[in-house]
Parts: sequence; structure tokens; C-alpha cells
Amino acid sequence: MVDRVPTRGAAAGDRHSASDAAQLESLGYRSDFRRDMSLWANFSLGFTYLSPVVGIYTLFGFALATAGPAMVWSLLIVGVGQLLVALVFGEVVSQYPLAGGVYPWARRLWGRRWAWLTGWVYMIALLVTIASVAYGSGPYVSMLFGLEPSTGTTIACALLVLLVATAINLGGTRALGIAAIIGFSTEILGALAVGGWLLLTERHHGLGVLLDGAGTGSGGSYLGAFLAAGLIGIFQYYGFEACGDVAEEVPNPGKRIPKAMRMTIYVGGFAATFVCLSLVLAVPDFGAVISGADTDPVSTVLSTAFGPLGSKVVLLVVLVSFLSCALSLQAAASRLIYSYARDRMLPASRLFSRFSARLHVPPYALVVATVVPALVVLASRISEDATERIVSFAVLGIYLGFQMVVLAALRARLKGWTPAGQFTLGRWGLPVNALALVYGVAAIVNMAWPRSPDAPWYDNYLTLLSGCLVVGAGLIVMITARPYGRSQAPAGDAVPERTK
Repeated sequence: MVDRVPTRGAAAGDRHSASDAAQLESLGYRSDFRRDMSLWANFSLGFTYLSPVVGIYTLFGFALATAGPAMVWSLLIVGVGQLLVALVFGEVVSQYPLAGGVYPWARRLWGRRWAWLTGWVYMIALLVTIASVAYGSGPYVSMLFGLEPSTGTTIACALLVLLVATAINLGGTRALGIAAIIGFSTEILGALAVGGWLLLTERHHGLGVLLDGAGTGSGGSYLGAFLAAGLIGIFQYYGFEACGDVAEEVPNPGKRIPKAMRMTIYVGGFAATFVCLSLVLAVPDFGAVISGADTDPVSTVLSTAFGPLGSKVVLLVVLVSFLSCALSLQAAASRLIYSYARDRMLPASRLFSRFSARLHVPPYALVVATVVPALVVLASRISEDATERIVSFAVLGIYLGFQMVVLAALRARLKGWTPAGQFTLGRWGLPVNALALVYGVAAIVNMAWPRSPDAPWYDNYLTLLSGCLVVGAGLIVMITARPYGRSQAPAGDAVPERTK
């Protein structure tokens, strides 16, 4: 990996500002965003989107019940796989530091049609993920304030989280960066404090249990159970791409964003693994979790270890994590919608590409990133199953969007593209790109694999069906309405002209 080190000092900062504008203009754009986001703020944005606390606390009980304490190894396996993807993204964003992330990357690597479909899949996935994170915060709000848990309470709490996140995002890049740093600091300190305390005071097992499946699996095989529990890792390791979604708000993005992406994987992965490890060793009875007698081992462990008052503090940290995660997701979604509309690739593009000179954000794109998730949350009032069916696409859609870019990068590389940003993998680029694609396809298959033979077929294939529905709808819109045909922005220029 090669990071070319820029000159330091005030003069260097001026040169970076001029070179950033010049690079953006050479790519066909002039940006209205303010480059107020530091390296640490950019990293914090990716970290809070990845959110180890949200990811682990949400799926810990499921993973432990499915594969026992050995499920913790899935975090390391998925972490390595997603690092490969982050390295590919780092090369692309270094050469094409454009707002919106996967959409403009796919556009420059392949072309308008591929970019439109990539953006569609990723946009739907982001909007649904915002809803799932906001909805997931509801039970913790109820526990913190002693509210009676109900669908209505959860909906109200979710809508409140969305409104607070929107208010912060309307503060502009600087407010977003400050909020991301506060969220990162709170979450990492909380994760280390909670994990450390559990290891010191509530450790019931030795490290040997990490090689124990605790009797899970079927037919004498543990692999199926481990792959199913691996969803905790798959759900955990995304968010690093948000560092690139705000590329036009970061000084010297060609160097800083690839670094922030790698930092997100390293620090986020460590924090997630540490939290998961401490929880595993603190669970007193694996059998109770596996049998279903203890359906919420996280709450059981925290209430035992910290008591009523300490649990409230931990819950407050968890809520900050949920809010920070929703905030980062909203920022990523609004930049994607703005980038899409700026290239005239959406209906009402003129509206969604509007930029507020006072707020320094695209306000109407941000409204979409608030209203659509709110509607998904409100759908649970009609039917919780309806919300589950909508949300089931969330993680699969993120991974599909990722792999559409990874595939586009591999295709462009094989057709002659040589990454030309400040960050490159050199001769390792092709094998890393190929391995990232293999990993990503395997993760998608694992997510979509049917694992409930006793359930109705449509429930057993719910994730796959939701993915096919979103992709199919996107293809129908693309073929019939031809939204890409209105765009004259550059596309497919990563591949040298002579090889096209």
C-alpha cells in the first residue's frame, strides 16, 4: 500500500485547498460543501455508522443461541473480508473523491446504467437501515426511562431519534463532525469501560469456551450453526464507506479518507470484538440462552454487573450509540441522494440537488432521509411483520451495493484501469480486488440462505425475496423510464478509451 505524504504546514493547507478544488473540477464538478471535516471527524463518522455497540447488542443473543460462544470468531473472519473491501474502496475514493460514495464510484468505473442501479440498491438499503436503527433504539429508551414497552412507545422513541439526528445534520458539516466525534468518544469509552468491568467482575468462563459450540449445530456438523451466527459479524462491519460519502467535505480526501476507512475497520473491529468477548465470558449459563430460557442475555448480564443505577448509565451510552449511528446513516443517505440528483439521475432532481448556502447541506435530500425511514417505522403500527419484511433487505442491500462497486473495480482493472489517487495497492490491487469480490459474494449467499425449514417458504426466503424485489423494481424503472438518459455527467472514464 502506498500513501504519498503531502507537505505540512499552513502553506500546505492552502495548497491542499486549491488542489482539492482543482481535482474536483477536473472530475467535472464544483462543490458547495465546506471542507470542515477533519481526519478524526471523518473516521468518527465511519465508526459511529459501524457502531460496535449497536451491532453487538442487537445480535449477541441470536448469535450465542445459534452457535454458542465460538461465534465470536466470525467477527475476526468478517473483519478481514471487509478490510479487503475497504482497501478497494480506498483506491477508488482516492481517485474519485466525490460526494455520494458508491454511486459516483460505480459511475466512473463502469457507466451510467450500472451506477444508477448501484445507487438505487444502496439508497433503498440506507433508508431502510436508518429506520431499523431508529426502531431498534426504542426498547432501550423504554428501559432507560422506565416506560412500558409497546409498539407505540417504540415508534415514538424511533421518531424522536430521527428528529434529533435530522436537527444535528441540518447544522452542517461542522456540526456533523463534532457530533460524530462525541458519539465516537462516548461509544469507545463506554465499550472499553463496560467490557473491562465485565472481565474484572463478571467473568464466569475461561478463554477455552471460545472454542466451544455448546452443543449447537445439527447432524454432527457445526458449520451451519457457525455460518448462521456469522450474521453478527456481517451486520457489524459496514459503515466505513460513509467516510467516502462525504468526500467533498474533507480536506485532502485522497489521502485522508482511505486512512479513515482503514481506521474504522481496525478500531471498530477491536471494539466490537472486545465487547462481544466480555459479554460471552460474563454469561453465566450458555444453556439457558441456547434453550430460549434467557432471550436477552445482554440485559441479564448488564443488570447483574451494574445494578439499577449502573445499568441506566450503560443504557445512556447505548442510546448515544444508536443516535450517532442514525445520524451518520442519515448523512450518508442525504449525500447519496444529492449526488444522484446532481447528475439528474432522479425524478425531481432539481429539488433534491438544491443546496442551502446558509446550512451548507442539501436540505431536501436530508428530508428524504428522514421522511422515508419515518414511514417505515410507522408501518409497524399496521403490522410488525410488514416492518420486518422491509427491514430484512437492509444489510443485504448494503452488501449488494458494496459488491457492485467491487465488481466494477475488478472489471475496470482488467480492462486497463490503473488507480491514480494518493492511495494505491500497487501490484496487490488485483488479488485484493478479486478476494474482496469472493468474500462479498459468500457473505451475500450466507445472508440469503434459507434456515427455517418449518416456516412458510416466503418467510424462509424473505431476505432473498426482498433483495430480488428491490433489484427487480430498480431494473423495471431503469428500463422503462431510462432515468440515466438525462445525465450528461462523466461516466466510465476509469477505463482507458482505447480498451472500451
